[in-house]
Amino acid sequence: MHVEPDAREATRERTGLVERMRAVLLRAELAPPPEEALRHPAAAEAVHTAQHALRSGALGQERRATLSARLGALTAPSGGPAEPAGHLRRSLARALRSLPAPRSDGPPRTAATAEWTGREREVLADALALLAAAWPRSAAEIRETVAEVALLEGNAIDGYTDFAVHGAIFLNRVRLTPGDDGLPAAVRCAEAVLHEATHTRCNAAAVAQPFLLPERASGEGGTGTRGPLLVATPLRADPRPLSGLFQQTVVLARIVCLYERLDQSGEAVARRRERVTASARQAVHTLAEHEHSLTPRGGSVLASCAVVAEGGR
Repeated sequence: MHVEPDAREATRERTGLVERMRAVLLRAELAPPPEEALRHPAAAEAVHTAQHALRSGALGQERRATLSARLGALTAPSGGPAEPAGHLRRSLARALRSLPAPRSDGPPRTAATAEWTGREREVLADALALLAAAWPRSAAEIRETVAEVALLEGNAIDGYTDFAVHGAIFLNRVRLTPGDDGLPAAVRCAEAVLHEATHTRCNAAAVAQPFLLPERASGEGGTGTRGPLLVATPLRADPRPLSGLFQQTVVLARIVCLYERLDQSGEAVARRRERVTASARQAVHTLAEHEHSLTPRGGSVLASCAVVAEGGR
């Protein structure tokens, strides 16, 4: 994987992931659906559930029947807007549990999966058309990577991905509206899609070939245990694992590349490019401090991100 998108490489990674999913289902004595249906995020959720159950032994009859029914109902994903569904609601519940505790004096935290309006569908279509015109390689990779786009409402989450429903990306509907800074709705949405699609690509790529070395235990004489290393990142207020910083670095580098291609689109785009570039530099510099924790592949990706962040692209 590199900063420059690659649809063929993304397809190979997806194919490898599908084969792993099929193997888990066969071990769980579940009939795998056709390959295109295995691309559905709900299939990924079923596989994760089966894999978790297998760690404790065989699947129970009731759970096997539930998963079998879910798998049997799946068809090929649309690649576009997805209306609220069980696997998306369960993913959002997990995402909410992972958030830091809200401040006691802050506003109530709200989040729900939402139905798409006709106008929101138009904005998403405009955003994808913008990506196809400005950066065709990115649009081609997104078509191979994103299986469905879920819509969120509420103030808790702007957007996210979840490997347990791999292929789904979640966008808050505010990201499909014009920005207070003058950024058009289609541009904001294009950035959001690229952002979450890059996380999705990173997740699949890391399964095929990790970017980070396993964390070693620390302590006297090299023994003892510790929690995962947490570092400051540009896009989150709370410290994140090194894997989160790595993915943010790739995301920011790609967004810089997008705005370079939109550089003639007005002052709002130019200002956004400056802010994103500053965040990309911060991410690169922080990640470089932990370069010893990267695999050779991870180091190569960091080097390409550094070129973009420093304006050498």
